[in-house]
Amino acid sequence: MHDQTKTSVLKRLNRIEGQVRGLSKMIADDRYCIDVVTQIAAVQAALRKVEEEILRDHVAHCVESAIASGDADEQRRKVAELMDVFGRSAR
Repeated sequence: MHDQTKTSVLKRLNRIEGQVRGLSKMIADDRYCIDVVTQIAAVQAALRKVEEEILRDHVAHCVESAIASGDADEQRRKVAELMDVFGRSAR
């Protein structure tokens, strides 16, 4: 992972960690259910952004490297990895 991506992802994850702690506090404080669900949706959206950023970096670094290598087996492996990830995240 590129250093810039790593820094950005770590910042996002720290914010998400704070959001999740906030969710725990909301539950402990008996906050209105819809407010809790709204915050859960915000955390899920933030995690999707992290996933997107990591995948974008992976394509720009690992997949691009496999393509440039000319190694057909490595290219197939990288594409198969991406398809597996997309398949899991679509569920």
